[in-house]
Amino acid sequence: MPLSVGEGFETFLKRLIPLQSQREAAAKHRSSVETSLSNALDVILFRETGSFAHGTGVRNYCDSDLLVSLRNGRPGSSDTALRWIKDALQASFPYTSVRVSRPAVVIAFAGGTETWEVIPGFVKAANSTHSVYDIPGAASGWLESSPLSHLDYVNTANKQEGIAGGAKKLARLMKAWKYYNKVPISSFYLEMRAAKYLTTQSSFAPAWDLCWLLEKLESSELAAMNDPTGASGRFYPCSSEYNKAEALSKVKTGATRARKALTAYQNDEPAMAFYYLDLLFGNKFPAR
Repeated sequence: MPLSVGEGFETFLKRLIPLQSQREAAAKHRSSVETSLSNALDVILFRETGSFAHGTGVRNYCDSDLLVSLRNGRPGSSDTALRWIKDALQASFPYTSVRVSRPAVVIAFAGGTETWEVIPGFVKAANSTHSVYDIPGAASGWLESSPLSHLDYVNTANKQEGIAGGAKKLARLMKAWKYYNKVPISSFYLEMRAAKYLTTQSSFAPAWDLCWLLEKLESSELAAMNDPTGASGRFYPCSSEYNKAEALSKVKTGATRARKALTAYQNDEPAMAFYYLDLLFGNKFPAR
């Protein structure tokens, strides 16, 4: 029997979850990365962040993120902090690819299949639960970040009555759209947009919410986002105006396809809905 649109989304979302073997493969390098950095730098603590930790990663597109809180006085240039991280890792892993990809230093184990993104951070404000860090900005300078505050926000949105895990599911769908269409937009921005959007909803319905969120991004022209937790500053969607123009063009295309899929679904035309959903996700959506 052909899949319904709802069943198509259920199948797709299951396929997007990273395999446990991938998580374990990435995790096995954490100890050696931490040892390398501890030997070279004055480290206060390590904190794993990002989509693996948030439960919003997409299979085969999910790196492990590690925030390194440094006791050294924050240098004037974030390039200097990134160089400290890069030099320490390169010295410990001379035959492994290590490169700067702001705001992180990327170390690619196993030919890139087991990748860590290491972000230097300097405590700007601290309390008993959540600290605010200065981390390298996407293009230059420094950016405020409060990883635990943002994780708590996503988790709270995800646990709302009627949402039933929808905040993380919507974030995962948005990230899949990004990866499958090569959209140069921040995954963190998409995750926080998805969580904030669902705080205004009483239920989660992927066909509707995906369409409405893409249309919201289009109508706002990918505006920067105020931190909904109030812990840090603004979140920016892209690392440059050039990337923002490309991302906005793809948002407009995505919103059009999502709307056509939703209209077909509402008109009881499942074959047409599947056709546009497959276009939306770069020919990766399940076949009916």
